[in-house]
Amino acid sequence: MLVWVWLPLSTFGVAVLSALIPVISMEVYLVGVVLHAPELPWWLLGLVVAVGQIAGKLLYFYAGRGSLPLPRLLRRKAAVRGRWAEHLDRFREQCQRRPAWSVVLLLVSATASLPPFAATSVVAGVANIAPTTFVVTGLVGRFARFGALAAAPALYLDWMT
Repeated sequence: MLVWVWLPLSTFGVAVLSALIPVISMEVYLVGVVLHAPELPWWLLGLVVAVGQIAGKLLYFYAGRGSLPLPRLLRRKAAVRGRWAEHLDRFREQCQRRPAWSVVLLLVSATASLPPFAATSVVAGVANIAPTTFVVTGLVGRFARFGALAAAPALYLDWMT
């Protein structure tokens, strides 16, 4: 019974940390949880990880929007306009002209991590994508990714027996 409480809570914490610190592998942790406690439903673990990941990525999103104050070391210099600024301006225009395109890009990134979802989270903030669009699309994609990963060991073990 205790596994049903502490394991999802610790999984949520690791999901938030892995969203903020990319070197923490949520995939490896999740497979370990599933192998340790196969009685936990895959959908519960997928949902817990998805919510934790989006909670962490929202910090990146709001930093991209400029709503979250960053340390001076991480702030952009307003006087410097380089090639990346031009790319971001074009991306922002694309997102405003084609909202469905930005939703598809967010969904693919949240599901497959190509392009990396951390980078996409920042760029989505810079492009002024609506927070609800970011959260809903991110939750769907992250749930698909981590729900499938949580279900995979059980499917494999069932197939082997």
